[in-house]
Amino acid sequence: MPGTVARVTEISARSDTGFEDAVKVGLDRANATLRGVTSAWVKEQSVDVRDGNIVAYRVNLLVTFVLE
Repeated sequence: MPGTVARVTEISARSDTGFEDAVKVGLDRANATLRGVTSAWVKEQSVDVRDGNIVAYRVNLLVTFVLE
């Protein structure tokens, strides 16, 4: 009976421009390192603040990839 097995790994990514860009940065890096990435779930979002202003956007992603 054929089937697939996947693994989920958590990664953190940062962007100076926004949450959507932080997700893209994280997925671009995951795809450069992992083969078979099939999905990602945004687990957490946060911002870095300095002098009352947002200076960075952060996301923690749960990335799923299929094992070979």
